[in-house]
Formats: sequence, structure tokens, C-alpha cells
Amino acid sequence: MPHHCYLNGVVSPVETTNIHITDLGLLRGYGLFDYFRTYNGRPFQWDWYWERFERSAKLMYLPNPISKDEAYTTVMDLIKKSGLEDCGIRFVLTGGYSADSMKMTQPNLLIISEDIHPVKPQEYETGIKVISHEYVRDYPEIKSTDYKHLMILQTNIKAAEASDVLFHKDGYISELSRSNVFVVKDNVIATPDTQILKGITRRYVLELAKENFKVEERSVTLQELLEADEVFTTSTTKKVLPITKIDEISIGVGKERSVSKFLLNSMNEKLKTW
Repeated sequence: MPHHCYLNGVVSPVETTNIHITDLGLLRGYGLFDYFRTYNGRPFQWDWYWERFERSAKLMYLPNPISKDEAYTTVMDLIKKSGLEDCGIRFVLTGGYSADSMKMTQPNLLIISEDIHPVKPQEYETGIKVISHEYVRDYPEIKSTDYKHLMILQTNIKAAEASDVLFHKDGYISELSRSNVFVVKDNVIATPDTQILKGITRRYVLELAKENFKVEERSVTLQELLEADEVFTTSTTKKVLPITKIDEISIGVGKERSVSKFLLNSMNEKLKTW
């Protein structure tokens, strides 16, 4: 389907949208992004995503060139132009063009409509495998465009026939490369609260979980995760997805994944009328 891109006030097809080679996002990796999807043609948790986008921009000292209302109007226009019932929307804010490859004068803002690449339905039943890797992202509270660590690990992930990588440091877990992680033990849910990007789906699932379970936002050890009854991850495209193997260790052997199934079903039910 056709997709379009807003670049500094001008909307055009993605294939004809161009960024100059002097952009600081390219030269210095100075940029941030955010990504959300629609349900029933409407952005999911727009207010929360906008809040996070603005917070990331402030933390990176990147002036935001668009108001919330103008951004929403642009998003709805891009959704309409896509011709899809539902699509993804990506915001990218960079340091803009720089004559000396250092000085920022005016940022570049792109808002792009995209196809959604959902999880394979069977993975909600079988769960996914991830590899573990000792690492904590720089400025994890910022949704930076710097994903070089994940890109470097792609070969390792593929060789292990895994779907993603779990980051940990000094015996404590933080997050997956593009999603948050939860552990369940004796019907108590725990999720890391530091050294992470606090995902919007994480926030939404926490609200759902607190209505029915005891929930703890705290430091979580890697050993806790390996001994958990259930482990699952949350993100825009994954929703609530079980993790059943970490490296070569199976998680929750013989245990029913009742908590993650309950939360996924609860989320899906609410999204029907979003």
C-alpha cells in the first residue's frame, strides 16, 4: 500500500522523500524516534506517546518543531492516505543539517506511515526464544535512533534461532532490544523499573495487571527470570508475548502461561472498541 512522509511541513510519498547527507542523524547519530500503531483507524494511546516523544526531545536538547495538535492532524492525514484500516506511525527527530558536522541549527522532523509487522500468531502459543547479553543502553530513558548494538548482535540472534536479545548487567535484567520484560512467580508479576525505556504497552499492561494481580516494579535478577513460572515481553507490535527459552534454558517447564494469556486476552478485548 502507498505510504507517505511528513518532512518539515511537506507531505510526499516515502519514495520521493529525501534527507541531505549533512544531517546530524546520519553524521553523528544525533536523533530520536517514536513508533505507535492504530487500532480501528485511531492512534493507540496518543497522549502517552506524545508525552514520551516530547520527553525524549527535551532530554536530547532537540527542539520539537511541531505542536501536539498539528502532529495529530498530520498523523490522521497520513493514516487516511495509507488506505489501510490500521498502520504504524513513526516519528523521527534529528539534529538537522550542519555545515560543520557539529553545530545544530534547525532539527528535521519526519512523520512516516508504515505497514505493521505483527508477531506470527503461533508465537503467542509457543512463545519465543531470546539470547542474553550483558549490556545496558546509553540513556535508556530516551528512544534514540542508536540501535547499533542490536544490529551488531543480529548474526548471534540468527545463529541461535532466536527472536531477540535480553540485556542484563551485574546480574540484573533490564529489557529486550525493543521491548520490556516481565517475570511471573506464584502469580506475582515483577518488571524492572530502572535502566529501561518505559514502554507505552508496558504502562498499559501494568494498568491491566494491577486490577487482578500483585505487581512489583523493581530490580529483577537474571536468576529470578530463569526460575520464573512465566516470562513475557510487551511492545507496540508484540502486545503480550511469552518468552519460553533464554539461551538454551527453557522457562516455566510444565507451567501453564495463565497470566500472560489473561493479560493478552484482556488487552485484545479492550482493543476491539479502541
